Amino acid sequence: MTKKPNTEHEPSRRGELETLERPKVDRPPLYEVLLHNDDYTTQEFVVYVLEKFFHHDAEAARQIMLHVHTKGIGIAGVFPFDIAETKVHMVTEFAREHEMPLRCSLRKQSS
Repeated sequence: MTKKPNTEHEPSRRGELETLERPKVDRPPLYEVLLHNDDYTTQEFVVYVLEKFFHHDAEAARQIMLHVHTKGIGIAGVFPFDIAETKVHMVTEFAREHEMPLRCSLRKQSS
């Protein structure tokens, strides 16, 4: 008994090419990691956090820190949920270890 070959995804025998449809995969939603201003955390500490945990260069970190300082809140980075949640946890733990009340949170990025 010979088994009939599966030709479902093969080009036809006349030299034509078959285009296979790729399934559409939705991108995961993104979340903003936010830093909140307070009266005790030093500006230098916020800049250091932005460089260490979010890999901003010194000038970008300084600009974000100034935005947080003047507006009360600023975006440190945008990530998929798992990464954003981890960053919030890491920054919060780091701040507590250094006796800084820096608050970090996340929110879903608006479309």
